[in-house]
Amino acid sequence: MRSLEHPDDLHFQAAEGWLELGNHLEAETELDEIRPHLRAHPDVLEMRLHIYAKKQEWAVCVGIAGAIILIDPNRPDAWIQRSFALHKLKRTQEAFDQLLPVGDRFPKVWTIPYNLACYCAQLGRLDECKKWFKKGMAIDDDHTMKRVSIDDPDLKPLWDSMSGTLWKRID
Repeated sequence: MRSLEHPDDLHFQAAEGWLELGNHLEAETELDEIRPHLRAHPDVLEMRLHIYAKKQEWAVCVGIAGAIILIDPNRPDAWIQRSFALHKLKRTQEAFDQLLPVGDRFPKVWTIPYNLACYCAQLGRLDECKKWFKKGMAIDDDHTMKRVSIDDPDLKPLWDSMSGTLWKRID
């Protein structure tokens, strides 16, 4: 898909800057300045998805992510965000089911197996959780996953089942 052109690219960059500064309201205002026929551009939709995630409007996030997936299914963040929003809506089984088809599709994106592990933990499927967790750890070169997972409440069932011996048993 073509990239945004002037002046829409400037509004997009401004929205990105506002979002990085933590001001999702100004980011949304900038996106609203993009010409209407370009508001369905996947980059614009993805930015809007991040804005609505900041606002914790999970049902809207599900719809936007679904639209991105229809337009450009090769954007892993859309798949991740759609399932995360479903999980936040207490639809964890659906979150798992929607993310599972891309479990192997993006082999360098550790967030997908990590989220699948989280959903399995929440669903009480701990053996499957360990499998996805190991897969994510194997592709996370900078060990971000390990740092994030320690305090993730979604993985609490896994930690509880292992009595604090996680890294010895899973590694």
